[in-house]
Amino acid sequence: MNPALFRALTRVFPAAALLLVMTACTDDSPPSSASSSESASPQASTAPAATTPTGRTTAMNIRLTLDGHPVAATLNDNPTARDFAAQLPLTLSLRDLHQAEKIADLPRKLSTSGAPEGADPEVGDLAYYAPWNQLATYYRDAPYATGLVILGHMADGGAERLAGADEITIEAAH
Repeated sequence: MNPALFRALTRVFPAAALLLVMTACTDDSPPSSASSSESASPQASTAPAATTPTGRTTAMNIRLTLDGHPVAATLNDNPTARDFAAQLPLTLSLRDLHQAEKIADLPRKLSTSGAPEGADPEVGDLAYYAPWNQLATYYRDAPYATGLVILGHMADGGAERLAGADEITIEAAH
């Protein structure tokens, strides 16, 4: 099995299982009854959606363009990623850092409300490094960093293309 695919599956399975458990255990609808009020407007349409865990739960498809080449990616469902999405589209100049990641300055600081203290990025991750207000994109393994918030992940092949890129454009996928 492809090592990158295996790593991706080992990340997705626990998140999917947790989401399934949370969805199964979270029932905000009132108990069912046999009364005639069931024919009234359904409660489910006005009930709030179940809260999804922050972290690596994907919420939005985006498209990266690395030196003219498109790469699919997804943003996670967390406040920092949603704040990042509000800035799109963006075109940023990339600089190499530690021969493991490409970084770029963002136009404004992002919200880190509810974010963990730090993160351990994986190859293909898009992240926000709050202390320096930078987008960090990973093409090699890098260690845990305090102040790092994972924003999303590139599709297979994106990290290899990122290694040689000098510019990135990020926009919502249509």
